[in-house]
Amino acid sequence: MPRAWIDQVIAGDPLGKACPPAWRAWVDTGTYTPLLAPPTVIIRSREQQQPAAADKPLLDLIYQHFRERPHDFEQFAADMMRMSQPSVDRIDVTRPWRDGGRDAVGDYLLGPRADPVAVEFALEAKCYGPGNGVGVRETSRLISRLRHRQFGVLITTSHLDSQAYREIREDGHPVVVYAGRDLIDILKAGGLDNAAAVRRHLLENYPPRTARP
Repeated sequence: MPRAWIDQVIAGDPLGKACPPAWRAWVDTGTYTPLLAPPTVIIRSREQQQPAAADKPLLDLIYQHFRERPHDFEQFAADMMRMSQPSVDRIDVTRPWRDGGRDAVGDYLLGPRADPVAVEFALEAKCYGPGNGVGVRETSRLISRLRHRQFGVLITTSHLDSQAYREIREDGHPVVVYAGRDLIDILKAGGLDNAAAVRRHLLENYPPRTARP
């Protein structure tokens, strides 16, 4: 907005030579063109996906507990999704030999409680060590198996590689990402904010399977 136009408005000539074209068009036609900002693509860095230094032992407890039991981690991931999203209606963990690229499927409810609409989602869980990020191959596998009107959920104890994260966001794939930091935030929000509490939670809810004789 130029100062000259302000002077013209004060002088009683709001449509003078210094009048901005947008204002003149509004006065003449009653229409306007809104200013539009390009959408912001959020791609979290590796550091932003990892918990704070003080919380890394909690994430390591989770990884060590499930590192040899990926199917049990799938149940844990499903429970984390339910814990963080009250609108989740159901989550069914698939059989380990018949997942078809999806470790679990569930319904997310939208709308009023009296008449909700269920949107189905497919969940993929990756129990990876802190230095082993989820790459394009894993994310492409999930994306390729999303059905019509489904969205995806990727849950990992690690992080998404930058290329995989960028492709998801820039290509507009409907995939929600829960990285290591997010899992710790969910547990802490539920009161599991120390190593003893997390260890007890894991042992009580996901006990190691007894070896067969």
